[in-house]
Amino acid sequence: MLVPKRKTLMVNVNNLIMRFGNRILFQDINLKLDRHKRYGLIGANGAGKTTFLKILAGQIDEYEGDINIENGLKVGVLGQNQFAFENYTILNAVLYGNKRLYDAIKEKEELYITGDFEDEATNNRLADLEVISVEEDPTYEYDVNIAKVLENVGIPAEQHQNLMSSLDSADKFKVLLAQVLYPKPDVLFLDEPTNNLDIETISWLEHELQRHEGTMVVISHDRHFLNAVVTNILDVDYQKIREFTGTYDDWYIAANIIAKQNELNNTKKEKEKEQLEAFVRRFSANASKAKQATSRQKQLDKLVIEDIKPSSRRDPSIVFKATRVMGDEALNIVGINHTYEDGNEVLKNINLKFNPDEKVALIGGNGVGKTTLLKIIMEEMKPSGGEVHWGATIENSYFPQDTADTISGNGTLYDWLRAFDPKRDIAEIRNCLGRMLFNGEQQEKSVVSISGGEKHRMMLSKMMLEGGNFLILDEPSNHLDLEAIVALGEALLQFKGNVVCVSHDRELLDAFASRIIEIHADGSITDFKGSYEEYAEAKENGKI
Repeated sequence: MLVPKRKTLMVNVNNLIMRFGNRILFQDINLKLDRHKRYGLIGANGAGKTTFLKILAGQIDEYEGDINIENGLKVGVLGQNQFAFENYTILNAVLYGNKRLYDAIKEKEELYITGDFEDEATNNRLADLEVISVEEDPTYEYDVNIAKVLENVGIPAEQHQNLMSSLDSADKFKVLLAQVLYPKPDVLFLDEPTNNLDIETISWLEHELQRHEGTMVVISHDRHFLNAVVTNILDVDYQKIREFTGTYDDWYIAANIIAKQNELNNTKKEKEKEQLEAFVRRFSANASKAKQATSRQKQLDKLVIEDIKPSSRRDPSIVFKATRVMGDEALNIVGINHTYEDGNEVLKNINLKFNPDEKVALIGGNGVGKTTLLKIIMEEMKPSGGEVHWGATIENSYFPQDTADTISGNGTLYDWLRAFDPKRDIAEIRNCLGRMLFNGEQQEKSVVSISGGEKHRMMLSKMMLEGGNFLILDEPSNHLDLEAIVALGEALLQFKGNVVCVSHDRELLDAFASRIIEIHADGSITDFKGSYEEYAEAKENGKI
């Protein structure tokens, strides 16, 4: 018997136009999203990535053109409302991801409690519900399968019958991720799925998505995640959405080469050619270290780049310069331990010495005390025990995890920065804001009105102006776009001073860190001298 051939095309976009008032977000979009392809949707903040994803998912219908999804396909959309299931148990919130099975199971439970089994209609309805249950869950193991997914995203089994309202926001998002993954949909639409996940959970998610057999469109600012997961790039730029075959790094190299080549064609200067070659060398070395430089060059040689235009996006110019020369002592942490009032012990006898000019990545699972340690170091929190000793010549600069608590008030962006140093030269403040892509008009925006990403860029502006010689950063890449994260990694690498940075962005960590400190759930510490890539390889091979 001949088996019907499965269709390759899963989602078809025809002549799509999206407007906001008089502004055209994108127009004349024609795309075919195929089976076995995983698309990374990239673009500057505000370019329309999330809007396009919502159009595909059917959450926005005010547009011109047609979106067609093959009949019979199961579509999964990562939820963004963390409070939509407050009165559900965690397990039931995940089960809701398969609405047909959820409704059948709940109706069966109700009928078994209240139904009249002498009534033929009740028994017929139960039989119908049983057919639905078998179709959706042939092995009758939905609870086992849900438990596995929840444990993989970091929600332990003993919590699965608790209400969603008992979880913090980060864990609620993990449940929403489990909700969309559990039914194994044919078409996946994911907006920032790595938010609030630690490195190990992100790694698990990468392997899970690599096995996805349908099609997928994902928005992420995690370059390592995109490189590991996607097979194609959808670039939102010039009011268009252009498709490119390859990973994010493939696209990034190709787009920059085209930009440089255009400059070469216009100027015919040998110097420009040297800049192009230097870019390729530096990017290859930074992205994958010396041992992968050869394979990077081979990838580069195979790239088909004729159809790629240089991006209209601008990269921020992040430069940290210490105003004071550091002495022989940087930072010494002695016997730090901390227990919260609820009895949660997160730090246990932490002893660490940071030497001048060290670049340190501080990693570990959620809840192990990374942010607590940084707050103790910055004297924003008093430890239960132990001491922090700064070197006499240290001038620190701090990037807190929640910039919303720090950046507030009714003034303009310019006013907020100037308040820290009223004697600072006006041009210097405006130039610093310009480096972070705030033009003259935007510098007069109210601090209250700016987005999370803009607040992060403001905090980086403040750090650049401060000129500290010891930088402490807690999740600085949250809310930043890919271009800003690349620029931040380069700035931390070039900085002449100390860095301690907490982040789950592995490409960022690998860009600058020469020492990795991991805090484990049991309070122990692994202190490794080397890059993050070397650390990950050593762990994988059982050497640490």
